[in-house]
Amino acid sequence: MASEIGSFKYEVVVDALPYIDQGYDDLGVRESALAMVEEECRRYRPTKNYLEHLPPLNTAAFETKLMSQEFERIQNRVPMETLSMKRYELPPPSTGRSEVSAWEESIDNSKAQLEHQWVRAMNLELMLDYGIEAWKAYLEIFVAMQAKAHTKLQHLKKEIQDVNWQRKQTQTQAGEKLRTLEANWVSLVSKNYEIEQQCVEMEEQIHLVRRRIAEKEIAHAMNGSEQMNGHPEENVSEVEEESTMEQEDEQDIEENISPPVS
Repeated sequence: MASEIGSFKYEVVVDALPYIDQGYDDLGVRESALAMVEEECRRYRPTKNYLEHLPPLNTAAFETKLMSQEFERIQNRVPMETLSMKRYELPPPSTGRSEVSAWEESIDNSKAQLEHQWVRAMNLELMLDYGIEAWKAYLEIFVAMQAKAHTKLQHLKKEIQDVNWQRKQTQTQAGEKLRTLEANWVSLVSKNYEIEQQCVEMEEQIHLVRRRIAEKEIAHAMNGSEQMNGHPEENVSEVEEESTMEQEDEQDIEENISPPVS
């Protein structure tokens, strides 16, 4: 059975009816099936690209400059740069530079660190004032999302159950039809066997009757030649007797070759 989806063909042969088939729980059946699967996986070699029916992937449509650089880095096997923590450090002025520029750089870094700490403190104050309400709002949204996901899950489970029930009903009907066809097949095979047996018996009976008739014809011819010089009255009586016997033989033949048919 071949099915086609778009321009891609799938060769599918479904010959199992798990709802009516028996013997899956027998000893060694599962091990045999797993061995067959492993053997097929071991010797299977794909001969074509199963994604050739799909259009080519156009990554340039949504790539950004940063993504392009990252893809290039991955392609060149360049390690990712570690996160720089220099801006969060507060080192003293370096002695290798002029004192004025070194102190100006250190002062600018101190101001940035101070601003950062002030922003963190402000965020903590905002969290104390509005964090509880924001968390409650987030929990309400989360609960609504959870309820929606749960409803969708129940709907999917119901669809799966309907599909399984429909499949079971279809397979049950198919099983009843298969059992009926199998019973009819067995009955027809049995009748054919009986007919063949009767045909063989009839052929044997016909062969036997034909041999008897041939023997009687030979005997009749021999008696006729012998009685050419005999008494005519005796010849007439013998001919009548033989005619009566031939009629009885024909009646026996008709009875033998016409058995009652049920």
